[in-house]
Amino acid sequence: MVGLGWTELLIIAVIIAIVVLAVIGMVRSARRAAGPPQPRLSPADLNARAQALIARNKKIHAIKLVREQTGLGLAEAKRYVEDLAAGGVPLPLKGAAPLRGDLADRVRGLKEAGRTEQAVLLVRGETGMTEDEARRFVGAIG
Repeated sequence: MVGLGWTELLIIAVIIAIVVLAVIGMVRSARRAAGPPQPRLSPADLNARAQALIARNKKIHAIKLVREQTGLGLAEAKRYVEDLAAGGVPLPLKGAAPLRGDLADRVRGLKEAGRTEQAVLLVRGETGMTEDEARRFVGAIG
């Protein structure tokens, strides 16, 4: 077996450097393309923006907005947007007692109406909890 000379080692080092620089460039490009992180909207602002998109017949954009802002899955975000389109009222109000009282009371009302996903969304919007934390909170409410 023949050992590598200085020339071969230099060529290998240059190839490795080029590959590393290319990867770094792609990562930076992807970050720039993604743009700065979008600030979280309040639940009222989210509903207003989603309703505006629905009014312009852009339900898919509204679903995308809801998913980005809430972390909901596709099915839950679609249901959220469809409920907004059908009722024109913020989702936590639909099928539940009016949003009065403390958070736990409102969560109870949503759960009793079979709206567990909306209860999770309400908790996330008002507390800033992650989805898992909000699910545990909603699950703990009797």
